[in-house]
Amino acid sequence: MTIDLVSPNTVLANALLRAEDVLTPRILATPPERIVLVVGTQINGAPHIGTSLVQSLAFAMAGRLRDRFGIPSEVLFHALDNAPYELATDPANGRRYQRAYAQALGDAAVRDLVNALYQPLFTALSRRLGIPHRIETYTQQQASERFRRTWLRLLPLLDAVRWWLAPSTGTPHLRIPCPHTGCGWAEKYAETTQVRLTDREEASVAAVCLRHGPYRTTVTPTTGTYLDLATLYRNLVKELALTGTLPHGTLHVMVKGGDWIFGSLLVDEALQAVGLTRAQLPARLFCPQVVTDTGAKLSKSLIREGHTHLPEGAADWMLDTRQWPGTITEYADQLVTTAETLLSDPRHFFRSYSAAEIGRLITEPAPRSKPA
Repeated sequence: MTIDLVSPNTVLANALLRAEDVLTPRILATPPERIVLVVGTQINGAPHIGTSLVQSLAFAMAGRLRDRFGIPSEVLFHALDNAPYELATDPANGRRYQRAYAQALGDAAVRDLVNALYQPLFTALSRRLGIPHRIETYTQQQASERFRRTWLRLLPLLDAVRWWLAPSTGTPHLRIPCPHTGCGWAEKYAETTQVRLTDREEASVAAVCLRHGPYRTTVTPTTGTYLDLATLYRNLVKELALTGTLPHGTLHVMVKGGDWIFGSLLVDEALQAVGLTRAQLPARLFCPQVVTDTGAKLSKSLIREGHTHLPEGAADWMLDTRQWPGTITEYADQLVTTAETLLSDPRHFFRSYSAAEIGRLITEPAPRSKPA
């Protein structure tokens, strides 16, 4: 028994013969020596099907680029351990504070969490497709000299980008966790946090802790406090670092879910505001989005908090992939088969799918695609 997959035509799909052709202009303009597909995920609990789908598509696309262009390709997974672990409100002034996974759990526990929730699937996908991968936590990323130098160089230019990074307030959120032992609370919206560049390679940061009051710390390229940047701000610094300091022969492709299309417009404007040309902007690949019956992105947090329901036709394992009724190897195989189907025709790739349809594609035999 097989199932059919029918997808409508679109302007982009009509311009392509293969889904990977969306990256061809960048590859041919300056042929790279290697391609790194960068995919990041907040590690705030067990992954759901949207996360697994994007990750498997990153591996599958890496394989297609390698086979077509003969360029070594790999996947870099950014485990975002700066996701909020707990939130609190100061009763005196109503300000919101948060502790991230990195501060609440510590390095060892974060590594154990990543190894338990993500490493098994990555290992299975790597073996299945012959694509190497690396895992880097945000803690490691923000501590690197490349990232911190990029942030320091960006500070004098912050006026040029702040309205792109925070269009409603003009204040990009920089959260500096309280340095007191065992604390780690930081202002969620950075209302009182102040940053001052003291010289080319040092910044002074003043902030207020929920429990310990005002504190001050410094940031240098190699030392200093944890830099917890809000989402758009973090992506700007990360992509500037990848664009400006790595070998010219490496092409980084930012792989994201389709819900990131709108946010990336702001990041790209910020990148141009600090001097990048259109040709220097990062290559991007937006993967199919998994949506509910209302058209909204499938959200495990909204479902678990009772704000919406699990869509009809979706299974519990789609919110917590640990509940998949089989082995991790079988899960990886089904994801790869689905990824190959979505990549088989641009019409199938550049669109969204209901949770029920994605569940059907993953659990049923390999589908046949039909022209629209």
